[in-house]
Amino acid sequence: MVSNEQRRRQLAREKFERQQQRREENRRKARRRNAVIAAGLAAILAAGGGAYAAGAFEGNKKDRVDAAESSPSAKPDPCAKPASGSPSTKTWKSEPEMSIDKSASYAMKLNTTCGAIDVKLDAENAPHTVNSFNFLAGEGFFDHSKCHRLTTGGIYVLQCGDPKGTGQGGPGYTLPDENLKDAKLKGKVYPAGTVAMANQYNAQTGQGRNTGGSQFFLVYQDSPLPPDYTPFGTIGEEGMKTLKKIAGAGEQSGAGDGAPNATVVIDKASVTKS
Repeated sequence: MVSNEQRRRQLAREKFERQQQRREENRRKARRRNAVIAAGLAAILAAGGGAYAAGAFEGNKKDRVDAAESSPSAKPDPCAKPASGSPSTKTWKSEPEMSIDKSASYAMKLNTTCGAIDVKLDAENAPHTVNSFNFLAGEGFFDHSKCHRLTTGGIYVLQCGDPKGTGQGGPGYTLPDENLKDAKLKGKVYPAGTVAMANQYNAQTGQGRNTGGSQFFLVYQDSPLPPDYTPFGTIGEEGMKTLKKIAGAGEQSGAGDGAPNATVVIDKASVTKS
């Protein structure tokens, strides 16, 4: 007859073996996700709907939790607490009327909990995008919104611009793709310091052009990407330092693509003309 103590040890051993099997399976899933991140880049930058909902980023919640448990401990949050306020819930039915001067210089400043990010905007080559950001910043659309996504493998970007913080939000309208033949994108690489629009373009099907909204990504290290995402700005030196600090804290999934460990909130976004 098996004693209670023997039975207890047997159950504990079986539980440990199940945990080890589950963790090993999660490691394999994480490796597959990293391969997808490096190769399937269009899905990574989906700005809502289609590719995002299909699970290229989200995946199964339990799998993400288990993967995080098997990864190294999260690094401490290097950022301050967000300013008081709530994210915007505004939406509009159509793109705002053109109000910027395409021959003028514009700059965007993101005052975040992790430091300021200064961006020189390219109104000449991406007028619709810059005009939209000028409008949305003036409406307080980006204020109190989280930068919801950090990739640390394959490509190296921080994604922001969704007040919902889920990757599904937007302003209610879409923008045309612009500046895709920018000489800086040669070799299918978005260089460090680039700010570009996320969208729902799927290179395999050729569908999803002109689907940019409000979500954008900031490149903190040269990233191999096809020229499918409107480049509309360049990050300044201080802004790059802020991005490096955010990237240095890592992301939560442990798989190279997830919510940043740093609490990155845009307290205030502004666009100025000079």
